[in-house]
Order: sequence, then C-alpha cells, then structure tokens
Amino acid sequence: MHFDLTDLRLYLNILDTGNITAGAARSHLSLAAGSARIRAMEASLGIDFLERGRRGVTPTPAGKALAQHARTLLQHAERMQQDLAEYAKGVKGQVRLLCNTTAISEYLPELLADFLSGHPNLDIDLQELPSTRITHALRQGAADLGIVSDAVDTHTLDTLPFRDDPLVLIMPPGHPLADGEPPSFSDTLLHHYVGLTASSALAVYLEEQALHAGMRMQIRVRAEGFDGVMRMVAHGAGLGIVPLAALRRWSVDQPLTSFALKEPWAQRKLLLCARSFEYLPAYARALLEALRTTNHSASP
Repeated sequence: MHFDLTDLRLYLNILDTGNITAGAARSHLSLAAGSARIRAMEASLGIDFLERGRRGVTPTPAGKALAQHARTLLQHAERMQQDLAEYAKGVKGQVRLLCNTTAISEYLPELLADFLSGHPNLDIDLQELPSTRITHALRQGAADLGIVSDAVDTHTLDTLPFRDDPLVLIMPPGHPLADGEPPSFSDTLLHHYVGLTASSALAVYLEEQALHAGMRMQIRVRAEGFDGVMRMVAHGAGLGIVPLAALRRWSVDQPLTSFALKEPWAQRKLLLCARSFEYLPAYARALLEALRTTNHSASP
C-alpha cells in the first residue's frame, strides 16, 4: 500500500464534491491524473473505494473506512506542519473554522480581523454551515474549530461557552401582532415572513422549528443578511426573526416592534467546539484562546 498525502486529499475532495472531475479540480489535478491516482490506490489493495454511477460517486464500505483514516492522517500532518511553522519564517498555516449564521455575521468579523493582524503567517478558512453539519464535520476531522448553537448534540466534542444568542421576533409597528401579548412562534406562522437566503444556517434552523410545530413558514421574500431582513420588515414586508445582537445594531430611522421569543429553542447560546481542544494544532489553539479571551454575553 503506497498512499501519499496528495492521494488522500484527492480522495476526500472527491467524496466532498461527489464526483472525480470536481475532486480532481479542487486538488489542482487533471481528470486523467486524478482518475489514475484513484485507480492506483484501489489496485494496490485489490479493492474498490468508490462506487461509480451516472450521478457521481459514493464510497464503498472500504472507502468509508479509508475516509476516516485519511481525515485523521491529514489532520495530524497539518498539525505537524503548523507546529513546525512556528520555527520557520514565511511558512503559512491555516485554521478551518465552521460557524453558524449569527457567529459569522455578528461576532466574528472584527475578532478575526484583529487576530489575523497579529498572526501574519496564518490564514482562516471560514465557512457557514448549520450547527448539526458543523458537529458532524468536527467529529470527522474535517475542521479544527466550530461555533454552534447549544441546541445541537455536542456529545464526544470539547465545548466552551462563546456568546448568549437569543432570537427575537420583529415586525413593523402597525402589524396585527404588534398589539397585545407577545405572540408564540406558532401564532406567527399564520403570517408572512421575510426570511434569510435558503442556504443560511439560521433559515434552515427556523424552518425546522416550524415543521416541528406542524406548519411551514410563509416566506414572502428572502434577504441577504440580517440588515436586509430588518429593512424589509421595517417597510412592512412581513415578520422577521433575527438575533438580539443584530437588532441592537439597528440604527436606521425606521421603527421596529420586537418581542423576545419565549420558546426554549430561541434562547440560544453559542458554543466553541472541537474534537479535542488539547490536540488542536498550534495555530488553532491560538485562535481558540483569542476567541475565549474576547468572550462576553449578548445580554444586558
């Protein structure tokens, strides 16, 4: 068996993209070179790692086992490179950080910019994903750090508190729900909403809560980011749900009526998490410490 790190990265890229062409391109290889490497890997053991189909490829049972070992080996190789990079000028490391919508838009821009200013040899691969996908990626070794809602299962992961992140319901002052007692989430589902883009982690989360209530959100229009949602809501397009942190930034001279959502799933807390804080690469540990030392609550 003769697999090198390029082979393993190629194989994982193929699994992540679902086909050999895209996986080879992500690995900066031609289709012919990528296919040849995969065939050589399979031939060296006499087993197939991939099932080929018209819609792409999926891993065989042996391929799933290979993926687990490949992620572990590549993570260890990157940790070694990053630890040794501290002794070599000009060598850059990279931290893979996965976050939900609120973290990536409300809390991280300035924090990450300040951190990068003090660490010129570090890059951050920052991606937005739903919290459940983040925890899965961490368990598989596909990322160094994550920031997730405490509503998801973090069993087997190391966690630390990051922020309080309650969600609030917003509406224009003249909305039928603006007077009287604060409405329940189920009550609001009879009305139109301004939603985030369908790929947003928070949009997925809210629509899941509506399904749990036996209903669907009536999304009239989708906006790019919390500011877009608040501006559309303020002009009467519908209801919206945003983090309290986003509402506190609202400085437009247009009134909004807001209610704290009482449902337990809306009383969110954000968690820093990793498969193991102790075994993080050096640069990832540095980022973890920076995020910990800047921790504060979103509550008054």
